[in-house]
Amino acid sequence: MQKIIILDFGGQYTHLIANRVRRLGVYSEIHPNDCDISKLEDVTGIILSGGPSSVYENGSPQPHSSLFETTAPILGLCYGHQMIAHKLGGKVTPGKTKEYGIAKIDIKDNPLFSDLSKQETVWMSHGDTVSTLPEGFSIIASTSDCPIAAMANDEKKIYGFQFHPEVTHTPNGMKILSNFLFNICNCDKNWNPKEYTKQIMQDIKNQTNGRKVFMLVSGGVDSTVAFTLLNQAIGPKNVYGLFIDNGLVRENEKEFVDAAVKSLGGDNFHCHDASDLFLSRLKEVYEPEKKRKIIGDTFIDVQKEVLSNLDLDPEEWILGQGTIYPDTIESQGTKNAALIKTHHNRVPIIQKLIEEGKVIEPLAQLYKDEVREVGLEIGLPEGLVWRHPFPGPGLGVRCLCTDGDEDLPDVKEKLNSIASEYNLSADILPLKSVGVQGDSRTYKHPAVIMGDSDWTTLEELSTRITNEVPEVNRVILLISPKKLNPTKLKKSYLTKDRLDMLRKADTITMDTIEKHNLMKEIWQFPTVLVPVGDVNESIILRPVYSKEAMTAEFAKIDIKVVNEIAEETLKIPEIDYVFYDITNKPPGTIEWE
Repeated sequence: MQKIIILDFGGQYTHLIANRVRRLGVYSEIHPNDCDISKLEDVTGIILSGGPSSVYENGSPQPHSSLFETTAPILGLCYGHQMIAHKLGGKVTPGKTKEYGIAKIDIKDNPLFSDLSKQETVWMSHGDTVSTLPEGFSIIASTSDCPIAAMANDEKKIYGFQFHPEVTHTPNGMKILSNFLFNICNCDKNWNPKEYTKQIMQDIKNQTNGRKVFMLVSGGVDSTVAFTLLNQAIGPKNVYGLFIDNGLVRENEKEFVDAAVKSLGGDNFHCHDASDLFLSRLKEVYEPEKKRKIIGDTFIDVQKEVLSNLDLDPEEWILGQGTIYPDTIESQGTKNAALIKTHHNRVPIIQKLIEEGKVIEPLAQLYKDEVREVGLEIGLPEGLVWRHPFPGPGLGVRCLCTDGDEDLPDVKEKLNSIASEYNLSADILPLKSVGVQGDSRTYKHPAVIMGDSDWTTLEELSTRITNEVPEVNRVILLISPKKLNPTKLKKSYLTKDRLDMLRKADTITMDTIEKHNLMKEIWQFPTVLVPVGDVNESIILRPVYSKEAMTAEFAKIDIKVVNEIAEETLKIPEIDYVFYDITNKPPGTIEWE
């Protein structure tokens, strides 16, 4: 199978390059920047990613010394472009003008720019620049501030772009990447779910090599697709599927997952109820990161207990996981990637098993949209394939807890000053949630907006508030009732009663959007319980649009649907208010904890 290799130099868009190549019908993989040259034999093309370093600095990421002796065409993007110049005799220097954002490039005739205009809009993000061309290269694109915006050695098929064709801010970026794949690398469009599914099946057989697989199945699309692939590749008698009920799942989730997975055929799927253990360990814990750690550690303990009780021969059985590519990237899975959060399938004990060759992950190179395509290809029902992503800690991070001690910042006057410009009013809630601002995690207060307005205006107001009021990282809209009384923060922890209350509200939300055919339109719809109200608690609705979950936009759904959810939710006696999160990511994360 033809393959494009992306060498990762630490760029924030590296994973997007791989995804864009696959969207164009060509298989791609990401490898470390200095991967062994043997990994690059017989590849169809090589792309060098961007990165935060300067190529001329000591300790900056470098490629294998023999990289440019390979025969495969090479395309360098941003840092990769500069690396080509640096290694092949050109010169890279700090730019006189830094370019960040949209730029206009003037292009020359070249197969890479086939069917494009003489001037194109591109996305730049660089401080250094190629100031002297390497021997044998020519300039094929320039901007007013960057004379060598793109360069080419057509004879050796080595090319460099200072700009980023992989981001959506470069409107014809996909066309440029397509030209590299099909005009330069002579790729065939052979990447599709049907053909790749066959490859996955063969890889499973090769990796298991007669061993059996103990598969942890959450009921989400990733683990369900992986479990089904294993069953089809090596047979149900060689696979043991386990669902662990941690007491933090949705209403009737265990029953739904049990029936749905068993309906796929075979009797090799089992459920284990560990809800009492999880809730006992979480008793009177309110700090978000501590909750996450306890939940993650307990999962591992339960897995160990079940494995021990089954008395499975470790030489005969290996562990199966539904890991997908973003899990690896966010857990610092490539050499120069940043650590965002350690996923439950990348904790140290799992990493050790991976190193020992005792873990199989059939989907580890795929993205969520690709997993769904494979799921449909192997015959899974759409209802399973299009289930919304659900966090590993479950409702544990959607049921906010507090010790009741919260100091409110004195920002109400400032909030109202901004909101009044939009004929709206504002307040602030006496609790905090997690956000992401300036590539760092924040823990700040949400502002509340009251009044009627359209989504576009509310989005503009939300952005202004989070930019201008440092104490705020989220903005929420009061849906019902329309008047906000002085609210109180209640001392609250994770209890079965509170989780059951949240389960009721979550069911109302999910049933309503399914009734209105919004399951595919909305990427994810967390329903959040917060211990704030007149007397009781409140619900916050958090629907988002996204593609890779790296960024997200709050979902602008029909307000009639929102009001329908709110009306039903307020029938729960313990709920005082319903709010709607109107914060994008960044500055707000998708989940509240």
